[in-house]
Amino acid sequence: MRRVFLSLVVSGLAAAAVPRVAPPAQAVAAPAGGAIRGRVAFLREVRPSDPRPAITDLGMPDGQHGAPDDQVAVVYLETAPRGAFEERPGPTVVLDQRNETFIPHVLAITTGTTVQFLNSDKTYHNVFSLSRPKRFDLGRYPTGRSKSVRFDRPGIVRVFCEIHSHMSAFILVFGHPFFTMTDADGRYRLDNIPPGTYSVVAWNEGTSSDPASVTVPNGGTAELDIPVR
Repeated sequence: MRRVFLSLVVSGLAAAAVPRVAPPAQAVAAPAGGAIRGRVAFLREVRPSDPRPAITDLGMPDGQHGAPDDQVAVVYLETAPRGAFEERPGPTVVLDQRNETFIPHVLAITTGTTVQFLNSDKTYHNVFSLSRPKRFDLGRYPTGRSKSVRFDRPGIVRVFCEIHSHMSAFILVFGHPFFTMTDADGRYRLDNIPPGTYSVVAWNEGTSSDPASVTVPNGGTAELDIPVR
């Protein structure tokens, strides 16, 4: 009888020592991303951007027309959803120089992106910027060569060539991925946006639209046309 009692006690202790494993919790589905789409309408004549300023600030445009993407607008969320500003390694993109023109004329990137300034012309170029988010001067370099710059701060960077005053470009640096560029007809689409209400802005050649409010449905698409005056 004593042996049976001891056996029961030992068995009970062994059973108590085994930790109880809770059943796996059911995964909570994340909110489905929504989208915003529409068209940017220019209510003004889109003119080519001014050439880089002369040292005396008396330089005048030389009459050359702007790049074909002068009428392209960048559409973005003025305030991004929470968690969108996490630092991630940025990609590497190319901003080419062909026929004494920066291609593309407007480049939209995220912070951490490295831009390679390729020289595809048969002449020297000297790319530089005096913009506060990123100041740099790459010096003169020949055809077939490229020099790189990493952009770590959000903002608008105006790019010029020290040798060719008519060359200019814009680099818009964002701290979130919720931006896009319009097509030739001014149409745009922003995808993978968490449901909620946001302010949307369209930018073109240094001019921004008034912020437009839009509510993104869960897994749906919101329509929003944006005028730029």
